[in-house]
Amino acid sequence: MQDTTLHIRHLGQQDYESVWHAMQHYTDTRNSDSPDELWIVEHPPVFTQGQAGKSEHILNPGDIPVIQVDRGGQVTYHGPGQLVVYPLLDIKRSKIGVRQLVTHIEQSIIDMLAKYAINAYAKADAPGVYVDERKVASLGLRIRKGCSFHGLALNVDMDLAPFRRINPCGYAGLEMVQCKELGGPQTVIEAGEQLIITLSQLLGYQQLVHHQGLAAS
Repeated sequence: MQDTTLHIRHLGQQDYESVWHAMQHYTDTRNSDSPDELWIVEHPPVFTQGQAGKSEHILNPGDIPVIQVDRGGQVTYHGPGQLVVYPLLDIKRSKIGVRQLVTHIEQSIIDMLAKYAINAYAKADAPGVYVDERKVASLGLRIRKGCSFHGLALNVDMDLAPFRRINPCGYAGLEMVQCKELGGPQTVIEAGEQLIITLSQLLGYQQLVHHQGLAAS
């Protein structure tokens, strides 16, 4: 039976690798009674390359580090002004499949942007969320022991220039866009507050418990 409580951890700005390793640790040490959590974070500038990533999609990283990680997908960029959300969920316990989880995440972003009269959509062959063929949110998950980690990155109010140093998600010439330009949420905090609502509703959680920072391990 699914526990309908979701714990929201507000991490502020944290370096990518420490949060990634904390996600791995939580997933590896959790058991059937461990609560589901949603981590809300911003990262300093970093390129992350997924397991299927091809080096030719990293065009000119310059002074921005490139980290090989254990999620699906190709290369993407994280930086200040981007909302990153990591769902650490026991999908086996809640009886949802990976494809269904991806669909719920994409739909939560679409629903959130619809509140701002933005017509966003998903694509069957290219995970993420798009507006007028420009990408506003990227998605990359890993499932281990029936539990999810990694997650989504929503462009809110950031410098989009580093995306031009890569082929985002493996697509040459893919143009990125952000909420602030579209008349959507103007800050990462606003975007996070709205996305928590739509995502938790779609996933069936009825009670949200908020925390500042990571739990002591």
